[in-house]
Amino acid sequence: MTAEQAPRLTVESVNIDCADPERLAAFWAAATGGSVTGRYEDFVFVSPPARGGVKLYFQRVAGTRPGRNTIHLDLATPPGGRETEVRRLIGLGATKKWDVIGEVPWVDWTTMADPEGNLFCVGATHR
Repeated sequence: MTAEQAPRLTVESVNIDCADPERLAAFWAAATGGSVTGRYEDFVFVSPPARGGVKLYFQRVAGTRPGRNTIHLDLATPPGGRETEVRRLIGLGATKKWDVIGEVPWVDWTTMADPEGNLFCVGATHR
């Protein structure tokens, strides 16, 4: 692959359709340690807590959405921290769906839903 053919893309942000952008942005800002940094019409923006992180954009949409996400976030926590983070996220309004423990050799995770039912996972690599 030549320099001209090399990928030049990076993930800058993830846009999440939702019914209540303010509520969902507040949840995800608290969940990730980020902050709500902007609003424009039906968009609310959450910036990451550290430079180089991914921004989250929450966009109000009308009507029904598909029953299953076609994309979801995988959040990482240090080894041994998954259960603590799951409890913290439940306190913020998330719902625990199921655990996946020991199925793959490199990570265990918990699948959760945010306050609008969007699935995400909290994982910790094995020590």
